[in-house]
Amino acid sequence: MSSRAWVILLTLSVLWGGTFFFIELALVDFTPFTIVCLRVLIAAVALFAYLKLKGEAVPRDLHLWGIFLVMGLLNNILPFSLIVWGQTHITGSVASILNATTPLFAVILAHFFTADEKLNRYKLLGVLVGYGGVVVMMQPSLAEGFNLESLGQLAILGAALSYGFAGIWGKRLKGTSALVNAFGMLACSSVIMLPVALIVDDPFSANPNWVSLSAVVALALFGTALAYIFYFQLLALAGAVNLLLVTFLIPVTALLLGVGILQEAIHPLALLGMTIIFAGLALIDGRILNLFRKTGKA
Repeated sequence: MSSRAWVILLTLSVLWGGTFFFIELALVDFTPFTIVCLRVLIAAVALFAYLKLKGEAVPRDLHLWGIFLVMGLLNNILPFSLIVWGQTHITGSVASILNATTPLFAVILAHFFTADEKLNRYKLLGVLVGYGGVVVMMQPSLAEGFNLESLGQLAILGAALSYGFAGIWGKRLKGTSALVNAFGMLACSSVIMLPVALIVDDPFSANPNWVSLSAVVALALFGTALAYIFYFQLLALAGAVNLLLVTFLIPVTALLLGVGILQEAIHPLALLGMTIIFAGLALIDGRILNLFRKTGKA
């Protein structure tokens, strides 16, 4: 990758790693659906302003908006809601590690729903190793019986699965700019989440302090709007395979913020599970194996 691609990659990992930290702060005063609603709504408004600044038109094709709607469900509404709710029962540090399983789900789904991304033996081994890491991570909570902590962990895995489906569905978005796609997706998400938050959460009863409010704004502007811009730039510069590297780096940022600032405790088995998950992701990525092959031939 170019030096510019590496800078974007590192920046994106910090932005997405920081989302778990901001969610922890926002949950002090806001309820889950309200956080998700504000996240997508503020991000959609910011991207709309950026669209106007760049002179790009908002599409009028109803079929395209139908694709945006499904993309919003799979890539925003379901995973964002599951992650925020999950973090009411587990720490952001653990959530970030479990969220790193997204490529494990994506590889399996791609095998069944695409024609050109089939499983090979190394990918299959990587998936099995990765899920082994998940089992190791969940041992402390499962040892005490199935409880809310276990449900919180499963919620994050559900979010990762939803992201995997979003990656497959997103292949339908062709012929429109990355900025338009991001705005369309977030606009549809906002239309759905606004009534949900109003009915379920009664957001006007919240009395947030400046820390919680700032966390929500940062989550929307940096962890969503700006992150999507960098995401699509990196996709164009380095391709989908190199984007997998973000998965390795996001938990690093989340752990530094969660453990370092919020003083979150993390079980040794969570760190062991993270290591095993990363080993599985490395097998799926294939670059380390290719390096060993080249070294063996040299």
